[in-house]
Amino acid sequence: MDKRFRMTYLARIYQRYQKARKALKTKILNELCKVCRYNRKYAIRKLAAGLFDDSTRPATKLRGHPRKRLTGRLLEVLKAVWERAHFPWSVRLKVMLRLWQPWIRKRFGLTPAEEKILVSVSPSTIDRALRPHRRKFKRRLYGLTKPGRLLKHQIPIRTEHYPVDGPGWAETDTVSHSGNCAEGDFVNSVNLTDIDCQWVETRAVLGKGEAAVFRALQDMRQTLPFALLGLDSDNGGEFINHHLVRWCTAEKIEFTRSRPYKKDDNAHIEQKNWTHVRKLIGYDRYETAQAVDVMNDLYKNELRLWMNLFQPSVRLLKTVRRGSRLKRVYDAPQTPLDRLIASGKGDRLKIPHLKTLRERTDPFDLSEAIDLKLRRIWKLARHRFPTTKPSDAVQLSAEDKQAIQKISKIFGVKSVRLRRKDKPTA
Repeated sequence: MDKRFRMTYLARIYQRYQKARKALKTKILNELCKVCRYNRKYAIRKLAAGLFDDSTRPATKLRGHPRKRLTGRLLEVLKAVWERAHFPWSVRLKVMLRLWQPWIRKRFGLTPAEEKILVSVSPSTIDRALRPHRRKFKRRLYGLTKPGRLLKHQIPIRTEHYPVDGPGWAETDTVSHSGNCAEGDFVNSVNLTDIDCQWVETRAVLGKGEAAVFRALQDMRQTLPFALLGLDSDNGGEFINHHLVRWCTAEKIEFTRSRPYKKDDNAHIEQKNWTHVRKLIGYDRYETAQAVDVMNDLYKNELRLWMNLFQPSVRLLKTVRRGSRLKRVYDAPQTPLDRLIASGKGDRLKIPHLKTLRERTDPFDLSEAIDLKLRRIWKLARHRFPTTKPSDAVQLSAEDKQAIQKISKIFGVKSVRLRRKDKPTA
């Protein structure tokens, strides 16, 4: 039985089926299944919907607004902004398209109609447009924090949230640039972020000494556009020391620490360690004073302006549990500078200067300058760190080499390497 006969038969009995009572509908349905050899549920759907001919099927109207698709020139502009902004989340990228509009107009020469389309796109449309070009990087971050043994009884553990009613309550941490080996001195990035406005300051130090970290915190405090009221750290010895305790007491800064082995207590700074340091610098080893100078040149200038003036972020407002799932509700994306201005508690001398600086700075040029300095930093990395120094190698005689070969054959060892401390004595 061909398809045309089945469609004709369905069309004949459709009207009779719609007007029949339940008992008669059962008989018609049984007859349809027997004649056309349909599954019973499939036949019910056919007769209930009336879709008895695909050629005469009415076009279904999709609900909601039609999807917008970015193609051609607008897609290239979106990709260029996304790459220059270092691949942000679509919700943040939508805010950046509006914030960067004067420089996008100047650089790409968009018409008013094209600007209207680009600014009005939704985050879902941005995700669909950039999905073929998105790359995922999976990294693993290992901490090298050693617990400080002194003064723990003098520094209280913060077991509840800060009384955050404005800027000034900050978290701090260090990010190690040790590569695949934690021996010797290497560069560390001291990171500090404000919980309320998300403002971030970073400094590079050589080693992890108390004095170096203390000087970095002092320098960052001088550049903050608000007063520092509280400081929270982990239990590392670079923070739990007399230098920092005396300074916080003298300056009336509330100093607290997190619980040991509880990274969630410092969730804000842990997130900034990835976005502001690790994602840019990477996992290589840096161990020279030149690397410290180049990193600080980036941290104090271009990267500071880039992250605090041009990069919007979101804050977690609440968490709603629905059955076994958690739904996180965030506020609207804003840059740290905009959050600071909205709070009305920033430094009255520094805030106007920062606003003027943002109006005069091209974010595309700023992004290119950051990439240039990052390439200079990457060239200073030490990619290999040998476990044995060349000076430790032992110069063996021919007799010693023959004895080693005999020993390796007996025990099935491919090679035996002696260090100076392992050299047999007479």
